[in-house]
Amino acid sequence: MNTPFRYLGLPTRVLSTGETTGGAFGLLEHWDMPPGWATPYHTHHREDEAFYILEGELAIVSDGKWSIAGPGSYVFAPREIPHGFKVAGTVDAKMLVLCVPAGFEHFFLAQAVDIALPPAPPDMAKLMELAASYHVDIHGPLPEQPEA
Repeated sequence: MNTPFRYLGLPTRVLSTGETTGGAFGLLEHWDMPPGWATPYHTHHREDEAFYILEGELAIVSDGKWSIAGPGSYVFAPREIPHGFKVAGTVDAKMLVLCVPAGFEHFFLAQAVDIALPPAPPDMAKLMELAASYHVDIHGPLPEQPEA
């Protein structure tokens, strides 16, 4: 734990797991998230997620509604609500991801790639299969963001 790896190309570190929090939560850090990087639109059925933005800006969509979150912003993404985000603006972003209850941090670890390797596109079939095993539905790309 706490050893950096790449998750979907992003430098990532697991800061805590259910094993260290009595099953309460998992905490991760993503950094050097380049502008335009985006998650798929997805729904968790088991855990809630929360994002704390440390640097940069994220455009976050939850239940079809978009918002912009900058440094110091906290965004809650409850289970059963489709959500996702993309890095907005022109600078890299850095964030913490909290998953409650614990367990979903192992989803990230199951896809860990050596941090020394360059970013590469994900194997979407493998990602979707793994997501389903963690009770997460991947709906596809993020919905269109309305013009500001």
